[in-house]
Amino acid sequence: MLVLNQSYEPISVCSVKKALLLLFLTKAEMVECREGIALQSMNALYPFPSVIRLSSYIRVPYKKVELSRKNILRRDNFRCQYCGSHTHPLTLDHIQPRSRGGRDSWENLVAACIPCNNRKGSRTPDEAGMKLASIPRKPNHIVFLKHFMGKVEEPWKPYLFVD
Repeated sequence: MLVLNQSYEPISVCSVKKALLLLFLTKAEMVECREGIALQSMNALYPFPSVIRLSSYIRVPYKKVELSRKNILRRDNFRCQYCGSHTHPLTLDHIQPRSRGGRDSWENLVAACIPCNNRKGSRTPDEAGMKLASIPRKPNHIVFLKHFMGKVEEPWKPYLFVD
């Protein structure tokens, strides 16, 4: 279940058991329920929650995303940013090579397969005649929340800013 803050900002994902507990204790309200599924007790039928919103605002500390190899690969969806391949082993490539002053940053590191990384060498993508699939940016925690969940349910998309 997707958990939203009172301001409709996505906070986390929780189990059905936790979501129901929050709903029954009136600490949350149901925003979206799953169609065609219900929970049945001896006396009642309850809609199956999909998205819940907390009744009171919870101050969430800024969630910093650490710059790491794993997080760069996750941000780039485990695909080479030059050829789009995900079958070759992936490495990290500096867009502006380190030999030319390129630093380790979200905006300068991308996932690249070994053949593309070798072909690019110590050149910029323009010099090597290679085009990046997307402009690298620092991701926010929502990107990693989506990766943690795996498949994003249809009712969650408006709250996670996904098409």
